[in-house]
Amino acid sequence: MSKSDAILKVQDLHTVLHTPDGVVQAVNTIALRLRRGRTLALLGESGCGKSMTALSLLRLVPEPAGAIVGGSIELEGIDLLDLPENTMRRMRGRRMAMIFQEPMTALNPVLTVAEQVGEVLRRHFRLRGRKQRERVLALLKEVGIPAPEQRLEAYPHQLSGGMKQRVGIAMALAGEPDVLIADEPTTALDVTIQAQILALLARLQRERGMALLLITHDLAVVRQVADEVAVMYAGHIVENATREELFRNPRHPYTRKLFESVPAAGRRDQRLSVIEGHVPSLAQQFPGCRFAERCEFAWADCFEHAPRFMRTGNAQVRCHLFDPQFASRAPKRPQDAATRAAGFAGSAGGAARTSVEPLLDVRDLQVHFPIHRGVFKRTVGHVRAVDGVSLAIAPGRTLALVGESGCGKTTLGRALLRLERPTGGSVHFKGQNLARVHGRRLRRLRHEIQMIFQDPFASMDPRMRVVDIVLEGMRAQGMGADNTAREQRAAELLAEVGLSAAALERYPHEFSGGQRQRIAIARALAVDPRLIICDEPTSALDVSVQAQVLNLLRALQHEHELAYLFISHNMSVVGYVADDIAVMYLGRVVEYGPAAAVMREPKHPYTQALLAAAPSLEGGQRPPVREDDIDPPSPSNPPVGCHFADRCPHVMAQCRRNYPGVTHLAGQREVRCFLYSGKADE
Repeated sequence: MSKSDAILKVQDLHTVLHTPDGVVQAVNTIALRLRRGRTLALLGESGCGKSMTALSLLRLVPEPAGAIVGGSIELEGIDLLDLPENTMRRMRGRRMAMIFQEPMTALNPVLTVAEQVGEVLRRHFRLRGRKQRERVLALLKEVGIPAPEQRLEAYPHQLSGGMKQRVGIAMALAGEPDVLIADEPTTALDVTIQAQILALLARLQRERGMALLLITHDLAVVRQVADEVAVMYAGHIVENATREELFRNPRHPYTRKLFESVPAAGRRDQRLSVIEGHVPSLAQQFPGCRFAERCEFAWADCFEHAPRFMRTGNAQVRCHLFDPQFASRAPKRPQDAATRAAGFAGSAGGAARTSVEPLLDVRDLQVHFPIHRGVFKRTVGHVRAVDGVSLAIAPGRTLALVGESGCGKTTLGRALLRLERPTGGSVHFKGQNLARVHGRRLRRLRHEIQMIFQDPFASMDPRMRVVDIVLEGMRAQGMGADNTAREQRAAELLAEVGLSAAALERYPHEFSGGQRQRIAIARALAVDPRLIICDEPTSALDVSVQAQVLNLLRALQHEHELAYLFISHNMSVVGYVADDIAVMYLGRVVEYGPAAAVMREPKHPYTQALLAAAPSLEGGQRPPVREDDIDPPSPSNPPVGCHFADRCPHVMAQCRRNYPGVTHLAGQREVRCFLYSGKADE
């Protein structure tokens, strides 16, 4: 397609925000082209201006602090910036619509699904009553919500994350828009739900011929769905190319760094490349390149002269390396990331489990929560969050616990710390059964098992200084000679995780997400643990910050011989960090084994589905994804037989009668599936 085929043309768009620190140049003279039936991915770290770009396109910039001060946004020849607000309201939802990042906050918690989707139909098509209800029902069916008639009167809190996002998509589609903007639509979703949502968007785009602007920081998602890619940094587009061109030959140093930061099983013996520093404040003036402070190629010209947006081959790039006026003065290119990355000693990654006595040995652990109903709160059932889990972790090794949300991963981690009381089974740590330890003995043991939580900001008291946060555990355990010694220890810990001692007197809100996670790691290390439970420690982080945290965790493991229970649903991260993998489904471990073997040749159909759904940088032909895949059954009412039977492509009659026992395979692997037990139906 030529540029003339663009349905939405953005030229020199300039958006500012007036803040106490000055005028923030949130979006600085960017240009975009969106075409019917094609997907443009807007890629970059948090703080680069991606979401503000989306809000600018819809003229939803927060006022009076924000304002669009330049440029044009043309929708089929109509400049949206020239329209009065009442006309623009008719454009939003009808010609252009948006899917927001967090479905729970995007939906009104006091309105039913029918009311929220119906509002769009009422405003733009004047549909009411029976016709409106029929159209809402058709939209819910179109986005793949199971039993849509039952969901019409449901409230957002009664829906799973995947279904809430589908309702958000139905609302966006209700106005039959020509342009759909999707702002990180899968960031908070499990890998299987993510695959379903992406497949759904791709199908709807094909059927409706919409132009799609996909905002993301996930390169693997871009590889899977985008036709063209615009890379954004500090309010600027720094590179623009087709997907094939970008993945074959990324040009801008920032784009290269993003690629080098992505974890993968093949990089286990290397440190991930990181982008030092942070996205700069957009309230400052930039005489030169905005990436210069973090760029390993930068020279004097980069700090003194702003780079032009140059065409090179089939791409456009904003970098002096590709400008004939400056390129001849560029210094010699640094070594490739693979050459300069320092190797990790120690664990081979995915090797067979060693014969070393396990530090943690869990046998048939159960955590059941009672369900109370009625005036007298009688127990009418139980939620079987963890239902007979066995696993072991040796010193200095990492066991990854993977599975969808709701399968019991976090509950298991909390039960190991006795933050949840086990209903049954045993947890032996250094030979002691934690289920039988109480009071002072339990408190003394707790310093050896620590936890890094998924949301570092929510896990810290916002009124406490960093020094108090880091030392809280030491004070509770009576560690350290006195306050002076403890504060010296805090400074040493911050240095170990890459923060300066000046951070001790600051508060959590003064740090970035990656820095807060480093503080959480320092807090866990303060009491000299042997085992750290890492609950989705990188799920909310950009790929560059994720690389820093993963490098730090692995370096600390080799230095202190720490054992990790690493809870995650990101299979690329798991492939990079794990020695062993336990796959959990509805409270039970369905596959267990060395990481390399599980990733290379998964046995259980659920593990196969997880790996098939995970987007990959390599691209290639992927198995088809079922958009209508049903949600996992409730742990309060698990089905008879194999819990995965209703979602399994290989289900047999035996699977619906009995739950499969453990089958031991070669290479110290275990699987719960009748396909390998020798008892499969003929």
